Amino acid sequence: MTKAYRPYSPKQAFLLPPSPTEWLPEDHLARFVMDVVGQMDLSEIHARYQQMDPRGTQPYHPLMMTSLLVYGYCVGVASSRKIEKKTYEDVAFRVIGGGHHPDHVRISEFRRVNLEALAGLFNQVLSLAKKARMLRLGNVALDGTKMKASASKHKAMSYDRMEKDGERLRQKVQELLAAAEAADSQEDLEHGPGRRGDELPDDLRHAESRLARIKQLKAEIEAEARQQDAEARKDSDDDLPPPPAQTPLPKHQIPRTREGGIDPKAQRNFTDPESRIMKASEGYVQAYNCQAVVDEEHQIIVAQAVTNQPPDVQHLVPMLVLAVANCGAKPDRLLADAGYFSEDNVCEVMKWGIEPFIPPSRQKHADEPKPVLGRPPANLSFKDRMIRKLATKAGRAVYAARKTIVEPVFGQIKEARGLRRFLLRGLRKVRGEWALIALTHNLLKIHRAKLRTT
Repeated sequence: MTKAYRPYSPKQAFLLPPSPTEWLPEDHLARFVMDVVGQMDLSEIHARYQQMDPRGTQPYHPLMMTSLLVYGYCVGVASSRKIEKKTYEDVAFRVIGGGHHPDHVRISEFRRVNLEALAGLFNQVLSLAKKARMLRLGNVALDGTKMKASASKHKAMSYDRMEKDGERLRQKVQELLAAAEAADSQEDLEHGPGRRGDELPDDLRHAESRLARIKQLKAEIEAEARQQDAEARKDSDDDLPPPPAQTPLPKHQIPRTREGGIDPKAQRNFTDPESRIMKASEGYVQAYNCQAVVDEEHQIIVAQAVTNQPPDVQHLVPMLVLAVANCGAKPDRLLADAGYFSEDNVCEVMKWGIEPFIPPSRQKHADEPKPVLGRPPANLSFKDRMIRKLATKAGRAVYAARKTIVEPVFGQIKEARGLRRFLLRGLRKVRGEWALIALTHNLLKIHRAKLRTT
């Protein structure tokens, strides 16, 4: 006996009005999203529902829920409450909903429990771009952007302050407990036998809960530091590096003192402990580091990832591995800014048979590199060779394309679609949400290319 779904027929005609799909133009994005999602493999989502008791409440059809989320992210409506509202007020959302209006709790829960399956649709959309011949893999550009977390940087606390505040709160708790105990008899007289008279005051409850949270975060920092020490010892014992297919994304490292202890400035955020304070264009923000490898031909994202490690340099190799694995082929050239330069990175790119264009230092737009003549000396370092390469006319022309390949992608996501902050919390969840953002970016590119050819 299989789990039954609520009836879902978005193209069902009404008796008096026209077919709901006729409310939208033939080339409307909502129609395109419904067609694409209808061809996707949603078996992982279906399997979860089929494991449920068939006698329970009928769930909304996964095809509808997935289409609502995908279309919502395409047009910059990621909030479950806003999506619910749109199913009443927006024609496109009404057509996708097929007469259903799932409440925001169900939309949010559907996204939460199926987040990894939804993130897996990224490769399906990328395959669609390949079938449409929208990938050339000549020049690809790698860059990162700091996406704000669903948390305020003012809710972060350093390890040093945790220790100081913990001691202060412990003393406060003791003082309040003593005051509460001394007031027991007076409380009995004032409130009578119907009230115990030993209830904790609001100040004490707040102090105890804050102290407990500080202890928890402090313990998490110490546990993460111990785990990093254990991993470092294990890595030192291993003779061989991990194979390329298993190249891990960088992890945030607990800052240490010279003596090996935890740096007093090491921080944790009360709202989203896995997010970190990072430097962005608008200053320091509570954020995650979102990475993307973009193909030049149509600005298709061929690889995406999220970490809580602010520096970009450690992301180059794992992102390159992801891009090659996703595309099943290697690009000719990899373009990246100075934040990704290191001798190891340049060597690794060249080992793959890919030509790197990564400046050792940031180039100001007003500065024109001096032209070079003649053959390079044999004793030049990797850094000097790269500087010389990027100073040639051909090198400048190739690297100049970087800012037209990857930087507009982040502008389209953040400014055009308004997706400047994650809605979800925790590294695993924001990785799923970034995958949704990336796959909907690619869908928009495919849809616009389709419009240009028709």
